[in-house]
Amino acid sequence: MVDSIKKGFVLTRQSRDVANKLQLIYWLQTNEGPAKLIIDDEKAIFFVEANSADEAVRHLKQAHISFLSKPLELRTFEQDAVVGFYFSSLSAFYRARDILKQAMIKCYEDDIRPEDRYLSERFINGAAEFIGQRSNAHGFEQVKQAKLRRSAYSPALTMLSIDIECSFDGELYSIGAYAQDNSQQAIKRVLMIGEPEPNAESYIEWVEDEYDLLMRFIDLINELNPDILIGWNVINFDFKLLQKRYDLNNIKFSIGRDASPPSWRANRLANEQHFIDIAGRVVIDGIDMLRSATYSFTSFALENVAQELLGIGKAIDDVDNRGAEITRKFLYHKQALAEYNLEDCRLVWLIFEKTQLLNYAVLRSQLTGLELDRIGGSVAAFTNLYLPKLHRAGYIAPNMGDGERDLVSPGGFVMDSVPGLYKNVLVLDFKSLYPSIIRTFKIDPMGMVEGIKDHLQNLDDEVIEGFDGAWFSRKKHFLPTIIERLWRERDKAKAQKNAPLSQAIKIIMNSFYGVLGSTGCRFFDPRLSGAITKRSHQLLNLTKQWIENQGYQVIYGDTDSIFVSIGEDKSDQQSQQIGQQMVTLVNANMAEYLQQKFAIESALEIEFETHFHTFLMPTVRGQDIGTKKRYAGLVGRGTSERLIFKGLESVRTDWTELAKEFQRSLYLKVFKGEPVDAYIRDIVERTLRGEFDDKLIFRKRIRQQLSLYQKNVPPHVKAARDADLQNERRGKPLRYQHKSWIEYAYTKEGPQAVEYLRSDIDYPVYIERQLAAVADGILPFIGKNFNKIIDDQLQLF
Repeated sequence: MVDSIKKGFVLTRQSRDVANKLQLIYWLQTNEGPAKLIIDDEKAIFFVEANSADEAVRHLKQAHISFLSKPLELRTFEQDAVVGFYFSSLSAFYRARDILKQAMIKCYEDDIRPEDRYLSERFINGAAEFIGQRSNAHGFEQVKQAKLRRSAYSPALTMLSIDIECSFDGELYSIGAYAQDNSQQAIKRVLMIGEPEPNAESYIEWVEDEYDLLMRFIDLINELNPDILIGWNVINFDFKLLQKRYDLNNIKFSIGRDASPPSWRANRLANEQHFIDIAGRVVIDGIDMLRSATYSFTSFALENVAQELLGIGKAIDDVDNRGAEITRKFLYHKQALAEYNLEDCRLVWLIFEKTQLLNYAVLRSQLTGLELDRIGGSVAAFTNLYLPKLHRAGYIAPNMGDGERDLVSPGGFVMDSVPGLYKNVLVLDFKSLYPSIIRTFKIDPMGMVEGIKDHLQNLDDEVIEGFDGAWFSRKKHFLPTIIERLWRERDKAKAQKNAPLSQAIKIIMNSFYGVLGSTGCRFFDPRLSGAITKRSHQLLNLTKQWIENQGYQVIYGDTDSIFVSIGEDKSDQQSQQIGQQMVTLVNANMAEYLQQKFAIESALEIEFETHFHTFLMPTVRGQDIGTKKRYAGLVGRGTSERLIFKGLESVRTDWTELAKEFQRSLYLKVFKGEPVDAYIRDIVERTLRGEFDDKLIFRKRIRQQLSLYQKNVPPHVKAARDADLQNERRGKPLRYQHKSWIEYAYTKEGPQAVEYLRSDIDYPVYIERQLAAVADGILPFIGKNFNKIIDDQLQLF
C-alpha cells in the first residue's frame, strides 16, 4: 500500500536492467531504519543535434535497437536544436551510444548515469522524501514504484571501523571491528582464527579456520548493521583482499543490506585504485577522505597521521619487519595480535571523530549531491548543481572538448618581489577572490553564451565584457547565484562554529575556478577561466596602485594577497590602524571603480590579515632577484609570538630536521636583532661531533618503479637501490621496487637507507647543502656570510 511521505538520506544509488528494463535502486537511511527504493520504467537519455537526428534514427533501426525519439525545446551552446533519444534499458542505451559514435554522430550528455540524472534533475542533494508501495523485508523496508523529491533531512548514520590482519601471502589471521554506541560506549570485536585461549579478552571471538572467519564476518556486519564502513586504505587493501579470499573459499560475499555481494569499479585514470559498491552501505577510506578535505601530512601512514592528529600511535613500529611480526604474533601471541588489530580500528575511528570526516562527507553531499564516498568530485559537484538549471533555461550541456581550445588562460597573479629584511609588513587578502570575481562579473558558462549572443545583437547594456572576446549576460546566469548561496551558508556555518560545513563550502566554492579551467570538465573554456584570472591580475595591480598612491611600498603579491611595507618607525597600534585604513580605502575604491567602469556592484572584499613585525623576502639562490611564494616573518608578541614560513626549508618535507630547527632558531635571532655568529659556530661544531646524527635523516617519496630511474638518478633512489640490494643479500622482501617512502642519510660512500647505514656520515655535505643553504637565505641582509663565520672552525676538522 502507499503510505505517508517519509524522509531519508541517500546512501547508495544504482541502475541496472531487470527483465530488459531499466531499474533504479536507492538505499536511504530513515528515522525508522534503512529503506530500499525501487523505480521502474525510467528512461536513459542522450541528445543528438536535430540536423543529425534522421541519420541517427536510421542507424539505430538498422541495429534493431528499441528507442523513442522526439524534438525538444532545448538547444546546444551553438544554438542548434536537439532531439532526445530515450531508451528503456541500459543495454540499449550503451549499444546506441556506441553505434552512433562509430557513425560519427555526436551524442550529448551520454555520460550522465541514469541514477545520477534522476536525482540531479529533481535537485535532490543527499536528503529526499519519498512515497511508494511499501513492504517489510528482512532488516529493511522495501518501497516499489517509489517517487522522490528534494527535502531537508539530517541523518544519524552509524559507522564501523574495520581492519584485517594477514600473512604476506594474503591468508587471513583476524578481522577487527570498532565502533561506539549512542552513549559513546566502545563496541569491540576481533574475529581470530585459533583455539580459545584462557584469560583472553572478551572482545576476541575464536573461529576454527579462514572459512569460518569469512562466514562470521558476514554475520558480524549484519549484526552491527552499519551505514558506513571505514578504514585505512580499506578499499584497495582490506576489501580487495577480502573479496579475493571469499572467492577462493567459494563464499558469496553477501554484506549488502539485501544480502547481495559488492560490485567493483576501477578508476579509469588510475588502475591501482578501485571503488566498491555495497547495497545500502557506504565504504569511506580515511586516507582518501582526509585528502578530499584538504588535510596534508608528511606521510599518510596510519602511524604518522595518528601521531600528528591524536598524539598516539600503533604497537608495531618496525615497518621492515611488520609482516613478520604480525605472523609471529599470530603463531605465538594471538592476544597481542588481537590488541594490535583492534587498535588499528580504534585509531581510524578516532581520526574520523577528531576531524569530523563523516560530518564533512554528509554536508558535502547535502551541498552538491555527491555520493558520500566520492573522491575529489569537483567536476561532478559542478555538474550536479549546474545541469538541471541549464536544462530549465533551454540548453543542454556541451561535451568535453567542445570549448575554445586555442587560448591559454594565465595562472594566479604573482608579482615580482622586492627582496629585503623589513620591519612592519602588512598582508591584505581578498576574501575568496575567485568566487568573488565570478559573482561580481557574472562569469558563467551559459551566461557567456547568452552574453556573446546579446553583444552580437548590439545589446551591450545587457552584458559585461570579459577577455578574449567573452561577454557575460547581466541577467541570464546560474553560477554567480550558486556561489552567493554557498557564501551565505558559509557565513552561517562560521557564525555557528560549524567547521566541517564551513570547510566543505570553502572547498566547493574554490573548486569552481579549477573546474572551469580543467579539460576534464564539459564546460571547460579558457575564456571562462581567463575571465577570472586575467581579471584578478587587473584588480590586484589596481590595488597595488591605490596603496602606493598613499606612500607605502608594495613588496609582493600572490594570487589574492598584497604585501605592504609601511616603514620601520610604526608602532603595533599604528600598524593596525594603517591596515584598517588600507582596507577601507581599497574596498571603497574598488566599489567605485567597478560601478563606474562596468556598472556592477562589487562582491570583492579585501581584509587586513597579518602584521609581520619583521619580514624576510629572500632572493633566488645565487641571484639578486626576489623569490616568489617563499618568505618568512614574525607575528605576535610575547606568548603569542609566532614564526611563519612559506615555501622555505622549515615547511618542506625533503629537508632534514636539523636544517628546519636551524632555520627557525637562526631566523628568530635575526628577526629579534640578536647576535648569530656564536650560535652558528656552535651548531656546526656539534654537527661535526655527531651530536645531531638523528636529525640528519632525509625522507622522500619514490614516485615510480626503481627500474624506471635511468638518467640523473636522485640520491633517494640510490639509497633505495642500495637498501634493496642489502635486502636481497639477507633474503628479505625487496621493499622499494614499486614506489614507497625512504629515509636515508648522506655518508662518505654515498646515500644509504637508515636501516642499512654502514658508513660514516658525510658531515661537510650537510654543512654545505643544509646549514649553509639555510643561512645564506638571510645572512646577507645583515651583512654576514656563513662561510666566513665558520671558516676557522672548519680548519680544525
